[in-house]
Amino acid sequence: MNLIKTGNSWKFATEADLEDFVWANLKELFKLIPLKRQYYVKDQICDILALNDKRQLVVLELKNGEDRYIVQQLTRYYEALLENKPFQEEVDYGQPIGLIAITARFHRDNFTDRKYNCLSIEFLRFEVLTDDERFYLYLRDINNQKISEVEIHYKKENNISIEDLPQQPKVLDKILIVCNPQQQEQLINIRHKILIFDRRMQEISVHGSIKYGKATSCFCAEICSDSKGQPVLFLWLPLNYSDGKKIGRMKFLTDWENHTLIEGHVPKGIRTRAISQTEKQRQRGVKMKILWSHSGGIRYKIGSKEVSETEYINEDKKRHQDYQNAIKSRKTLNELVDIALETWLKRL
Repeated sequence: MNLIKTGNSWKFATEADLEDFVWANLKELFKLIPLKRQYYVKDQICDILALNDKRQLVVLELKNGEDRYIVQQLTRYYEALLENKPFQEEVDYGQPIGLIAITARFHRDNFTDRKYNCLSIEFLRFEVLTDDERFYLYLRDINNQKISEVEIHYKKENNISIEDLPQQPKVLDKILIVCNPQQQEQLINIRHKILIFDRRMQEISVHGSIKYGKATSCFCAEICSDSKGQPVLFLWLPLNYSDGKKIGRMKFLTDWENHTLIEGHVPKGIRTRAISQTEKQRQRGVKMKILWSHSGGIRYKIGSKEVSETEYINEDKKRHQDYQNAIKSRKTLNELVDIALETWLKRL
């Protein structure tokens, strides 16, 4: 498995690595039979579907870090699965669908949402622990403190430690010297987090900025400063919320603590540019085609779906809001860096 060390603790490098490991160890951890992963139903994507020995369907939602909306996600999965009832030969829908949330940290809103939710949702907190020779995934039930564990096959010597990192480039020294202590600490921590993520990660100084990535085109982050000497961070994130395939260089406004706002897409330079409505639609991946105009109004086609003008506008707004909610759920700067790293790994 791909693990990384952050301070004195360990974690899975990406959410996909966590999902891979849980999927491969469903029987050992939960006594469950794997059924399907990344299952798409009614515009929802369930991380893992599994069965117990009584043919009860169980949904597992995994988060590598804190997430405020995990209860809402499981609620939507429950409704979509109950309405469509897939895998009827394997599943006994006479039983309630089991819901399990697994994350490294639960946000306080998760407990509030669960308290006023009519569904039964298990909260399991995971940790990656080591005795310096072997690694283990520990799962602890928040309610009854029951613990499950399974060994993670991982060679520690393959990991990059902070002590192994290259000397800090002079360009970064010049940026840090005018920063306040809080900004300095955050930027240094971000640099460490990026460089220990993968041995293929490179630190490249270019025209007064430092880029992180591989070669000259596959980047995940950039640190530079503006005309006033203030630090500026860019992260390469998905532009297209419909499929996540288009990647853009995104600029952030942050207090260098827990609050971060995406200012906009900046292909080059440091200033955001005005984006036309047509460009916004292109970035969103909405492939719109006018079919015909008649007394009943203009008809549109999005992909293979034929819709009215009103339906098209509502669909576009809904898709955009879903994307914004997904980004807002990862509100901290560190969590956005995690998204950029996961995105970069998929592009390699």
